[in-house]
Amino acid sequence: MRCLRKYGWKWSDPNMQPIDPEQIHRAYLKKRSRQHWAILATQLGLFVSFLVAWEWAARSGLINVLLFSHPTKIWTLFVQKLSDGSLLPHVGTTIAETAVGFVLGTLLGTLLATLIWWSPFLSKVLDPYLVIANSMPKVALGPLFIVGLGPGALSIIAMACAVSVIITTIVIYTSFKEVDPNFIKVVQTFGASKRQVFSVVVLPATIPTIVSTLKVNVGLSWIGVIVGEFLVSKEGLGYLIVYGFQVFNFTLVLVSLAVIAVLATVMYQMVAYLERKLTSQFK
Repeated sequence: MRCLRKYGWKWSDPNMQPIDPEQIHRAYLKKRSRQHWAILATQLGLFVSFLVAWEWAARSGLINVLLFSHPTKIWTLFVQKLSDGSLLPHVGTTIAETAVGFVLGTLLGTLLATLIWWSPFLSKVLDPYLVIANSMPKVALGPLFIVGLGPGALSIIAMACAVSVIITTIVIYTSFKEVDPNFIKVVQTFGASKRQVFSVVVLPATIPTIVSTLKVNVGLSWIGVIVGEFLVSKEGLGYLIVYGFQVFNFTLVLVSLAVIAVLATVMYQMVAYLERKLTSQFK
């Protein structure tokens, strides 16, 4: 009774007449839709309130406009850079480097996790090295990549891979180990080889974890690319940030940060959409 009242169902007959499941489901979906739009409205309201407060604080002199700029000034510079065509090459460079680093980091991490799962001996050998590699500051590898791979896009992509590959390996390998051993025993009873165990049981069971790892790698790839562009690039959003600091044009810095935030959000939403599609298929 309490559960039904929660979704708006009211009993008209105290003798407990049969209920309509479709009506209950429609009420549930309607409530979820209202909650979804309420969350979106709240998020939008907070964002708009922040922009209004920022603009007001800048124009009233509460904050230093030279350092913190304000939304209308940032928007004006963004439109100007977009109109004269000086922004898009930097955006394209950063997107390309991030996409390649994201894909390579995910693939290499998944492959390494598979190799470690496949060989228990290799797992025991590499376990302490993975822990050490995960605790190392990946930014410190930047100069090594620059010297070894040259001051170009290759070293930036290598930085993006280095930031994401270790955590991907650890998370996916842990997920491989947590697959229910009873499922593995069932297929082994029917004579399945190790390859069949992996392809039939282990990999499908860890698809949700692999896709969830993609969402983490989105942020890590952007961090790796921007840090790499700080160090070596002559083009890209990271380069614009460094250049803005050098010439004390902090509005340009904030424009670059805003573009990065929008692009990273779009990339994250694409991965989230992929996660929903794949998760629904493997349920």
